[in-house]
Amino acid sequence: MNINIFGSTGTIGKKTLELIDNSFPKIKINLLCAKTNLTLLKKQIYKYKPKYAFLYNSYKYEKFNYKIGSTIILNYDDLLSYLLSSKSNLTILAISGYQSLYFLDNIITNTDNLGIASKEAIVSAGHIFKKKRYFKKTNIFPLDSEHFSIFEYFNRTKNKNKIKNIIITASGGPFYKRKFRSLKNIRFSQAINHPKWKMGYKNSIDSATLVNKCLELIEAHYLFDIPFNKMKILIHPEAIVHSAIEYENFVTQFNLFKNDMKIPIFNFLLKSKEINKTYDENLFLSNYNSLNFQNVKNDVFPIYNFFIKLDKKKPENLIKFNIGNEYAVNLYKNKLIKYTDIYKIIKKVTSLNLYSSVNTIKDIIIYHEQIEKKLHKFKKINN
Repeated sequence: MNINIFGSTGTIGKKTLELIDNSFPKIKINLLCAKTNLTLLKKQIYKYKPKYAFLYNSYKYEKFNYKIGSTIILNYDDLLSYLLSSKSNLTILAISGYQSLYFLDNIITNTDNLGIASKEAIVSAGHIFKKKRYFKKTNIFPLDSEHFSIFEYFNRTKNKNKIKNIIITASGGPFYKRKFRSLKNIRFSQAINHPKWKMGYKNSIDSATLVNKCLELIEAHYLFDIPFNKMKILIHPEAIVHSAIEYENFVTQFNLFKNDMKIPIFNFLLKSKEINKTYDENLFLSNYNSLNFQNVKNDVFPIYNFFIKLDKKKPENLIKFNIGNEYAVNLYKNKLIKYTDIYKIIKKVTSLNLYSSVNTIKDIIIYHEQIEKKLHKFKKINN
């Protein structure tokens, strides 16, 4: 069995490689792709000796040799051609941002099993997946902990008719006990200091604002065909219940496991049937004296109330919501806006009157680019 990893230098990619090292040594690393981290990608190439490697950043790509050892370094066109002319057993798609869409058409022709952790790809293109049976023969395996838990549930039962609600839990991030208006001068280093998960900066910021849960509701809607009015979010600081199923007979089922992204990845890699040894990630409930759940408060997470009221029947609105957040987080990272301005920018971008065809992946990419051209005026917010 072989594997292609898109996003090998990020959190998901590094955990995947670690699991292959320790538990699945017979899986062959076929392709490693990174967005910008040239230094780490080179280290991975020397260690894992993949057949191919790719770096998305064109400026840094020029510093690559044609080969590193036996590894061939592909440019963008080479990569797309390679994907169309070859087959892989497993693929991980964990590139953050909508740039993951540039590869998606070719990936699904290339791979049998796709482990997907790119929220942006599903949020922006989920309506295509749903309507056109886009993935065809490719098996989709969600790697976000919440969607993995729901995926596992639906693998055990096909009966959705008796479900009243599906609850997706949120840890609340580092600020769930504070009023939103008090967070104006929060530093970037504080916002990415997640109390439970070790993630990249984008996911950490999204967790702090609760945007990640809004995006996860969109993902669940598209992945599992769940109506928005049958889903809700609860704050759960312990972060071991990842989802809950409420039935019409008043019974609720919890889906629990440790807050470690290795668990969904491990289960995806089990598709290879190449396991050499397992690892101990059992959840011992005796370690938890209590489990707490709270409704989302508007004065703590105002973005959730905005999202609930958003017209989600129009894919354009969900795409704009996602783009606005991605853009705002980047501005905040670069100290161009305040933390509380993230919410303001998302609202402004979502209100843009820009409508276009979004019926193909190419359409969606063009739509992203059109909106980005309008975003320069949001770089400075009048407080």
